[in-house]
Amino acid sequence: MTTRPPERIEGDGVVLRRPRAEDGEALAGAVAASLEHLRPWMAWADDEATTPERRAAYLERCDAGWEDGSDFAFLVLDGHERTVLGGCGLHRRVGPRGIEIGYWVHVDHGGRGVATALARALTGAALALPDVDRVEIHCDAANVRSAGIPHRLGYRLDRIEDDEVSAPAETGRSMVWVRT
Repeated sequence: MTTRPPERIEGDGVVLRRPRAEDGEALAGAVAASLEHLRPWMAWADDEATTPERRAAYLERCDAGWEDGSDFAFLVLDGHERTVLGGCGLHRRVGPRGIEIGYWVHVDHGGRGVATALARALTGAALALPDVDRVEIHCDAANVRSAGIPHRLGYRLDRIEDDEVSAPAETGRSMVWVRT
């Protein structure tokens, strides 16, 4: 049986919460403000990223992932839960007993420890799951800022592997960071 993390997780100055339909406008605003910042590294950060159709489809996928236990998306909010600071998730796509962390941060909140705080909170939640022994963070070898997060949190660089280039700044070499 697949276990699930809590739908709300508190971290160092951030709250991670499962997105709801009423979050759509705030999420779209955060993505729109950050689009040029995200475009080099995120395949989904394109001109259609904030359309109502794309937003609705994303929220439907979020619900489906929670329901089937394969993917757990979270909004990253400030401690008062008023401002969207980014998005993150736990993804069951790295094999048995493993889970992958993914994240992005609003352009106005980068460099302030938000990514480190959310990744720390997700790491703790993931390792608390009884069916998870291994947490991974993947990032392109050229994404130095993103690679700093797992390094700061005590992950070890397990390998660098060839990967498909899906965003403009990617090199096709993915770093796979692991914590057990």
